[in-house]
Amino acid sequence: MDTIPYVTVDVFTSARFEGNPLAVISDARGLSDAAMQMIATEFNYSEVTFVLPPEDPRNSARVRIFTPTMEIPFAGHPNVGTACVLGRQAEIFGKPVGEKLRFEEQAGIVEVALKRSGGKVAAAAIRAPQPLTIGDVIAEETIARCIGLEPGAIVKTNHAPVFASLGLNFAIAELSGLEALSAARPDLAGFQAAAGHQTTSGHDFSLFVYVRTSEDPWNIRARMFAPLDNVPEDPATGSASAALGAYLVTLTAEADMNVRITIEQGVEMGRRSIIALDVTKCDGTVTDVVISGSCVSVMRGEIILQN
Repeated sequence: MDTIPYVTVDVFTSARFEGNPLAVISDARGLSDAAMQMIATEFNYSEVTFVLPPEDPRNSARVRIFTPTMEIPFAGHPNVGTACVLGRQAEIFGKPVGEKLRFEEQAGIVEVALKRSGGKVAAAAIRAPQPLTIGDVIAEETIARCIGLEPGAIVKTNHAPVFASLGLNFAIAELSGLEALSAARPDLAGFQAAAGHQTTSGHDFSLFVYVRTSEDPWNIRARMFAPLDNVPEDPATGSASAALGAYLVTLTAEADMNVRITIEQGVEMGRRSIIALDVTKCDGTVTDVVISGSCVSVMRGEIILQN
């Protein structure tokens, strides 16, 4: 009976059973697109990655990312987790593992720096593959209906709810405080209505809501809901965090800056995650966003393939 191995890791955490779980198939050669989608649906994690030899030998691997319902061009925690899994191997498709990796993805080349502790890969930092793009403004009533809150809980002082992307599109909105953040509950009908009115390109309507948690404006608490993608809530969303961080930096008055942003997510789910962002702004434009996080191994197993 033919099998294919997999590894699961918890990402954006240093403690098992916290953070965001990810399944990595580190050699997906021979799997069809349909098989990849069925495997991702079976795991029912927010994402599963499938690693293939690179099309360009100068790169480390080609990485395909699937949610329970579709393939997506880029995501944060799948890249961090996949980098940690591959970085712990002796080689990747016959080439020795160095300190830096390059992944070919639908959104472009994703550059990765491995971080070691005690000689072992414990974390990774990835560079967003695309520049920040800002899409349509979204009515606060639309956001409120998606998460069962009153429109007054949506804060517009710094920015209106808006679509933002560094390779994957998200609706982003600020809430009035931790009480509102804790009270948020995804409403499927609200999300369906929001997706029906969406004009910004991207996958089904996914909503990233956040609050500032202290006097430091760069300490942020967040939640992400994507029920139309069979992800009622995601414990850690690096791509959404990166888009938010880049957008907030663009709103600052400074023309040039380097800032470290810390985003805490998954607390309400009992899967606390810590996402670190390093954002660089030059001449009023965000030029670089690096997403960092720790990763711990959880399970190993085999997927049985049909004969």
